[in-house]
Amino acid sequence: MMKLMKGLWIGASVLPVLLLSVTLANAQIRADAYFGLGTAHDSSNGQLVDLLGTGNTEPTSSLGGVFGTFGGGLMLTPSLGVGAEVSFRFAQGDYAGLGYRPIFYDFNGIWMPTIISTKRIKPEVQAGFGGVSLRFYGGGAQYCDPYSGICSNFLGSSNHLQLHVGLGLRFYATEHIFVRPQFDYHWVRNFTEFGSNSVPEYSMAVGYSF
Repeated sequence: MMKLMKGLWIGASVLPVLLLSVTLANAQIRADAYFGLGTAHDSSNGQLVDLLGTGNTEPTSSLGGVFGTFGGGLMLTPSLGVGAEVSFRFAQGDYAGLGYRPIFYDFNGIWMPTIISTKRIKPEVQAGFGGVSLRFYGGGAQYCDPYSGICSNFLGSSNHLQLHVGLGLRFYATEHIFVRPQFDYHWVRNFTEFGSNSVPEYSMAVGYSF
């Protein structure tokens, strides 16, 4: 009797795993990866600040510049999937005498409506949440860790939560290679370093569907 009960328990434990494996195999999951270039924008908050402690105030800047975007996703069905994305300013910008670099990252649900898709053109909608790391640097000054000996001009970061929505259109040049213009909207909580919580972003990406 104990052997029978043990066998039933093992069977009940293994069955869900087998069913999940069969389901995923039949789902024909597709993976995508892409890299893009673009820009994001936010206005200045109009403040004069003395971040360097020199007694001289300088105006805060607007957010802009050239951004790079890396991302990828898994399509669990032909129209629904999940993904993640990172977007960051390539070069440091000037912020009241300091260098700055914003990094946006988000985790999204993906919807590709098959009813209006073709073999070569596929619309894409992303929606999710994540964060922003606004990193500051001390110009040419170097700060060295006395224990590790590593030197850097990184001063610290200001971190914020964000909500993200993206609208893109994939144009497949081949069965696997696509280009995708995309508009992204970031709503950043308490983004007081700049003039608005709303940050639009525009990009053009090249990707590959596995």
